[in-house]
Amino acid sequence: MQSKFSQPQRGYLCTPLAGIFLGVSGRTLEKHRSYGTGPRFSKLGGRVVYKIEDLEEWADGAVRASTLDPGFSEITATTRSYSRAMSRYVGYPER
Repeated sequence: MQSKFSQPQRGYLCTPLAGIFLGVSGRTLEKHRSYGTGPRFSKLGGRVVYKIEDLEEWADGAVRASTLDPGFSEITATTRSYSRAMSRYVGYPER
């Protein structure tokens, strides 16, 4: 019997395994996917899968020399959803 965490053929990982590979939660990858800030992905029969090469490329793009280096994404999932929710209230500008 094959473990559900064994590496699939052709170098594809489902979202939970891609999260383990990167050291983040699967939910974090889902948020990045929704906002377009995450690694490239494919849909195979309705399932989201990531190529290992794409995960490595995305992670390598996040390398910084210091905490003062700007991020590769101006919009984070938390900031965007918070400002959208708050924009429903009078006087709070949406970012």
